[in-house]
Amino acid sequence: MTRTSICVYHFLVSSWYIFLNYHISQKGRSKQMSKIFLNGGQWKYLTLLNLLLQAIFFGVACLEDVLKKMKGKKDIKFITAFRDLLFTTLAFPISTFVFFTFWLLFLYDRELVYPEALDGIFPVWLNHAMHTFILPFSLVEVILRPHSYPMKKKGLSLLAAASLAYISRVLWIYSETGTWVYPVFAKLSPVGLAAFFSLSYICIASIYLLGEKLNHSQWGDMRQPKKKK
Repeated sequence: MTRTSICVYHFLVSSWYIFLNYHISQKGRSKQMSKIFLNGGQWKYLTLLNLLLQAIFFGVACLEDVLKKMKGKKDIKFITAFRDLLFTTLAFPISTFVFFTFWLLFLYDRELVYPEALDGIFPVWLNHAMHTFILPFSLVEVILRPHSYPMKKKGLSLLAAASLAYISRVLWIYSETGTWVYPVFAKLSPVGLAAFFSLSYICIASIYLLGEKLNHSQWGDMRQPKKKK
């Protein structure tokens, strides 16, 4: 694809995610949705945080496309580096993690993650927009453009920090309200929760490494070089 085509693609995907975030925020004003968003608001859900993250990433990607056409490569190194860091450490791992964990739990027992009562609130297209289409968009991004990966220690540390921040929020909401963000957590003992969160990080870290391998297979070694002391 040409640079212009990639820029248009990023603009369209960014607009799609902005629309989803706006649409869900407007639905949140209804009585049914306001009950769902009690005790933590809409941002207690990793699915909705991911939609916001994807909107930010594709917006940055589109901005980088435009600036690159206007100013050339040298003047926008910071934007390019930020785009790559955002995609490699957060946007790709989290979207892929949301896709797989949601559908695995949904197929096993949907009441653990997405009770049937939600079907009357979230139409089928919106469910797939939140949990299905996020993966193809991330995979297309891997194919369209190379991304420079940080050193593994840095990348996995940033991903661990983001994971710990979300887990801390989940635990804080439970301590304040006595309700879990997802029904599956109520089924687990403290040891089970610790195991679930640990396995979740192992899973998302594995996705990060998979993303690096896919990028390497498609574009060669794009890791950021070590800075000399």
